[in-house]
Amino acid sequence: MGEAMKKELTIRTNEINLPLESIYFGGGSPSLLSPQEIGNLIDFITKKFKLIPNVEVTLEVNPDDVSAEYLSGIKAAGINRLSLGVQSFSNRDLELMNRAHDRNQALKSLELIGKIFNNYTLDLIYGMPYSTLGEWEENINTALSFNPPHLSSYALTVEEKTALHHQIEKGIVLPLPEEEVAKQYQFLIYKMEEFGYVNYEFSNFGKPNYFSVNNQNYWEGKPYLGIGPSAHSYDGERIRKWNVSNNHSYLKSLKDGELSFEKEELTLKDRYNEYLMTGLRTLEGVSLDHVKKHFGQRYALYLEEQAERHLAEHFFYWDGDHLKISQSAKFLTDGLAADLFRV
Repeated sequence: MGEAMKKELTIRTNEINLPLESIYFGGGSPSLLSPQEIGNLIDFITKKFKLIPNVEVTLEVNPDDVSAEYLSGIKAAGINRLSLGVQSFSNRDLELMNRAHDRNQALKSLELIGKIFNNYTLDLIYGMPYSTLGEWEENINTALSFNPPHLSSYALTVEEKTALHHQIEKGIVLPLPEEEVAKQYQFLIYKMEEFGYVNYEFSNFGKPNYFSVNNQNYWEGKPYLGIGPSAHSYDGERIRKWNVSNNHSYLKSLKDGELSFEKEELTLKDRYNEYLMTGLRTLEGVSLDHVKKHFGQRYALYLEEQAERHLAEHFFYWDGDHLKISQSAKFLTDGLAADLFRV
């Protein structure tokens, strides 16, 4: 697969003309790649593209993948940031999510990572069935005991055809009530800010100078190039592409010197709605001046009119020309953003 990805990179070199600000190994199980394979890919990217100084190079890893030898190897290969998929420190939660690791592996992996990397993030899932606010606090406290530079936390989403989805459908497992999920999210914000983390995006908390460059670029609508099966790309303006998901089809097309993908062209309305959806999730909110410059005066007036309906409810507020979500309404961000969409 590594050679195929190099071939794709060669074919698509001209799609990104700006210096790369981040390289992200994610999706699937990138940690299945050996340190040597990762190093070869990083070296190849360095030769094919311009990079900013100290470019952020992130690798997703799972607790059951981590060893001191592997961590030292990938650091030497050029990885300077890790994303650790902890999900929970509760064995009950991990079993419900059918994760391969347990609490002890999660704790051990964080101890190892902290000795070798000074820049990393870990993921936690809130809103788990049966979880109490006290158990959620224990999860957060366990994470904070390692003093991580960054933490991402997401509400549980139950994918179809998973064991958990089947159990919920059959009534074997009861999902947590929405109001309890909201309480866990609000408590997360309170706890993280108490410990000096900035909630710079709805699901992301970082210490100053440790915000994810990769994530910020995505929310700001910058262009990105996705390499490999199912990978998505965006030109920063109108075109979104995604590679064929089937490994065999992906490899065959590259063997023939081609690339199998689908694409869509975003309309002005699509791009405006996406700007609202991503922008309102961030600390910066959405800028009226940005809307005027990129979408026109008509869209700026529309945004002001739609926002006006919610100002009295204190869901939104204006900070200069930036529209932002109130702290008390953060859990409702996606729904509130959708209320402002141009349809």
